[in-house]
Amino acid sequence: MTPERKERMLKVLDKRQPNLTVVLENVQDPHNISAVMRTCDAVGIQDVYILNTKIPRHKKFGFRSSGSAQKWLTVYQFDQVRACVAAVRSKYTHLYTTHLATNAVSLYDINFTNSVALIFGNEHIGVSEELRSLCDGNFIIPQVGIIQSLNISVACAVSIYEAFRQKNNAGHYNAPALPAEKKNELMQLWSNGVEGPNDAG
Repeated sequence: MTPERKERMLKVLDKRQPNLTVVLENVQDPHNISAVMRTCDAVGIQDVYILNTKIPRHKKFGFRSSGSAQKWLTVYQFDQVRACVAAVRSKYTHLYTTHLATNAVSLYDINFTNSVALIFGNEHIGVSEELRSLCDGNFIIPQVGIIQSLNISVACAVSIYEAFRQKNNAGHYNAPALPAEKKNELMQLWSNGVEGPNDAG
């Protein structure tokens, strides 16, 4: 590995945000998942959770959509709702689902300087009722058009770039946030060209 490449990796790791994540439930199109991964990498999200209870577990994702982002992320896959929620809650304080409900708050009312997990659901039916019942609330992306929905990868991009804006304004990207042990572990994996965990339960 060249010194320049090592320096680039270290700079990226210093921008990773361990208090922000994305959860995808029963997202069918692997290209949607890959597009989400690419945006997660862009804003410094390291861990991504994929929950499949209605469809088979994904073996691979759309390479072209991800721009090879998957190999730089730690992807956890689950097939049980409660196991997934338990894993997410062990690391993140606030869990919000995208769901058009009377009690839903605006994306712009979420405080992303806190520890937050954003949950996005299936392209057709959204986040399941079971998963919503285990989370802390619902949020919506304000819209003024007739079609009150966005493609999941677009919705995720809009949402986590709002998180990026808030966190950047709060100075979260000014100093390394990953624990040293985690940073060293990822650096070792990246240096060896090994992807992080892709299986969890």
